[in-house]
Amino acid sequence: MKVELLAPAGNFTKLKTAINFGADAVYVGGKDFSLRPFADNFTREEMAEAVKFAHSLGKKLYVTANIFAKNADMPLLEDYFKFLEEIKADAAIISDAGVVYAAKKSAPKLDIHISTQANLTNKYAVKFWREQGATRAVLARELSLEEIAEIHSFVPQIELEAFVHGAMCISYSGRCLLSNYLAGRESNRGECVQACRWNYQVRKSDALSDSGWLDIEEDGRGAYILNSKDLNMSAHLDIMAQAGVCSFKIEGRMKSEYYLATVINAYRRCIDGGYSPVIENELLTAFHRDYTTAYAFGDNAETVNYADSQAKGGCDYIANVIGSENGFAVVEMRGRFKVGDTLEVLSPSDSFLKTFTVEKAFLINGEEVRDCKLVQQHYKISCPYALKNGDILRRRK
Repeated sequence: MKVELLAPAGNFTKLKTAINFGADAVYVGGKDFSLRPFADNFTREEMAEAVKFAHSLGKKLYVTANIFAKNADMPLLEDYFKFLEEIKADAAIISDAGVVYAAKKSAPKLDIHISTQANLTNKYAVKFWREQGATRAVLARELSLEEIAEIHSFVPQIELEAFVHGAMCISYSGRCLLSNYLAGRESNRGECVQACRWNYQVRKSDALSDSGWLDIEEDGRGAYILNSKDLNMSAHLDIMAQAGVCSFKIEGRMKSEYYLATVINAYRRCIDGGYSPVIENELLTAFHRDYTTAYAFGDNAETVNYADSQAKGGCDYIANVIGSENGFAVVEMRGRFKVGDTLEVLSPSDSFLKTFTVEKAFLINGEEVRDCKLVQQHYKISCPYALKNGDILRRRK
């Protein structure tokens, strides 16, 4: 079975990065009805252009419309689905039964993928949605591979999509009221403040504590009692495919271009060439919390990251490559670097992991510099490799 590598794209630049580094399909959000409203997202004009761009390269584009809708949303949603059908989006990702109804009514030719927010944790739920016309089920993260295989056997007519990498939500299938309660922002309408990542404290009486507040301690490891580890299934893609998963989904519409390039490149190479120490090390270079396989192999009590809520990575994001000419690379700076620094190439090509020392650097006007410190400034730097537009330069920490 040929599997699909499905990547997030928070804007058009990230969409191009995702496809350049090996995604077979991307999922994006519009300005409305998406659970990531704080990503840049796509206007209707940008969405239409994105579909054309993806299709021109033989890739697919899915559009999230996975809020839990209210009555007032429905007329707008029906108009939105008509638009998605007109521009030939490959599917809409939906979690709400009423929104599925609206999509079928207004855009009968538009494929429907049932979102992980719909809590697809058993074979009968998946069968139900197949009977409603859904072509794909995005499975809940709480499922084991054994349960996924049982679902596939029970409903072989529907495609199964599962997350393989990225941030995990501490709440059941992403349904959470904590953000709403603490900050007045509804997670299920796409406004989550990620309150689960906060450092929590417990109140004692002022007679016992000068400040009145004490850090919570969880087995002496810290106070991040709701902070989930990040998912990483890169070593287990073969058995996921055997279980019936046809689409490997990467989380991260809010993540940087560098993060997307690193993770997508690693999974593309893993799918094409198999898991290896190179893949293992590569996924440590992107910003991440401690990794977990979550519930893939059954119950797991070790999915919380108590130490801290901060992501860590083994490399600094230095520059995007614009082109190459006469022993120089033309780059757009993303992180400060200097002449004498050793940089490493992140690329979908054979230039991947090659290193070089910056011996000379120039502004585009020809002025020689030794300290490249202006963000998004274009520089020409000495480089022995013929790098391509879309490649990325990084520096090991």
